[in-house]
Amino acid sequence: MTSIDPSRRPDRNLALELVRVTEAAALASSRLIGRGDKEAADQAAVDAMRHVLDGVRMDGLVVIGEGEKDEAPMLYNGEQIGDGSPPEVEIAVDPLEGTRLTALGYPGAITVIALAERGALFNPGPVTYMEKLVGGPAIADLLDLDRPFSETLALVAERKGVEIRDVMVVCLDRPRHEERIQEIRDAGARVRLIMDGDVAASLLAVTDGNRVDLLWGVGGTPEGVISAAAIKCLGGEILGRLVPRTDQERTGALAEGYDLDKVLATDDLVKGDDVFFSATGVTDGDVLEGVRYLGNGVATTESLVMRTRSGTVRRVHARHDRSKLRELIGGDVERFG
Repeated sequence: MTSIDPSRRPDRNLALELVRVTEAAALASSRLIGRGDKEAADQAAVDAMRHVLDGVRMDGLVVIGEGEKDEAPMLYNGEQIGDGSPPEVEIAVDPLEGTRLTALGYPGAITVIALAERGALFNPGPVTYMEKLVGGPAIADLLDLDRPFSETLALVAERKGVEIRDVMVVCLDRPRHEERIQEIRDAGARVRLIMDGDVAASLLAVTDGNRVDLLWGVGGTPEGVISAAAIKCLGGEILGRLVPRTDQERTGALAEGYDLDKVLATDDLVKGDDVFFSATGVTDGDVLEGVRYLGNGVATTESLVMRTRSGTVRRVHARHDRSKLRELIGGDVERFG
């Protein structure tokens, strides 16, 4: 396990700089809501995010990005970002979680970035999917990937003082989940199916006052790491177990020393105690309001900005003047919506 040098930890609140990054990506991609082109929406978010990241005072290394260098024009795994000055940090990004949601005008799309000290973020290696179970602080100790799920649902209901029929599990709507979905329903609990976006759904599962108690499903490993960064700030727990999709993935993971039977907890996915997280809404969702254009060149955004060291969770409502953005970024205002 990689150790973390305390002397090289970030000494300022980079989260307040990262919110500019996710705001820019949200503003850019929001211009393509409902246009039916998910690749263009994703590219707009990537371009805007990269443009702002270049000016952040940090020596950043992308460990979870848009793919390998040959597969992504920017924000690829291994890319150096920032202006090169200290601190040395690792970056996990999803410039647009919910490309399909954005293209179709559906709710729940967000832009998201997480940052931590070097050596803190779990490297998914060749395994792109993992089984995930997420719950808030009140039920974190009840989570178990090996216990029959019906028993976990009963324990959650008992802990929360409700009937099992009041327990809600959010889950990606995928054929691979059909058996577990039926198990949940047979136990008497409810299922909320989502098209995409399990980072946003993880936030929903650990945020107080929402109608969701748990997230379960097999989804992207990178999204699991990003979710863990948010959960490290908000409280709660994520459990994950790598799920190779092919024999090639399995062989590659075993060759690199991954334990495919190990259950990874939040602290395995994100080590250390100085983690930064920012997410901005693109389309309206349960966690964040989407970008809104008010006329006269004005747009508004809502973001969730967090840091573990201070324990501060900020909800940032921002008003953006496109004419002033034009002055700030040299005329390329379309990059930011």
